[in-house]
Amino acid sequence: MKNYLENINKAFESKARLGIMSVLMVEDSVDFSTLKETLQLTDGNLASHLRALEEAEYLRVEKQFVGRKPQTTYHATTTGRDAFKSHLDALEKLILSNRQGS
Repeated sequence: MKNYLENINKAFESKARLGIMSVLMVEDSVDFSTLKETLQLTDGNLASHLRALEEAEYLRVEKQFVGRKPQTTYHATTTGRDAFKSHLDALEKLILSNRQGS
C-alpha cells in the first residue's frame, strides 16, 4: 500500500486542484470565468490554486484581448497531464487494494 501512496501527488490533494485538472484534461483550454462557474470558487481561491498549478508547470496561462476585454485561458501542459494521470492511477490502485483487502 505504501507504494501507492508514494505516487499520490500533493499538488492535487485539494478538491479545487482536482477539479481544475479534471476540467483541463477534458477541454483543450478553459477561461477563468468558466472554471470559476464550473467549480463554484471565488476569484481569489481559484486564482491561488491556478497559480500553484502554474508554478508546478502543470498548466500554462494565455492572456489575450477579445475585443476590448482581457481574457485569460488555461491549458494543461504535457507535464501536468502526465502527473495527473499518474495521480489518478495511484488513487485507483489504492482503492482497488483496499477493496481486495476487505
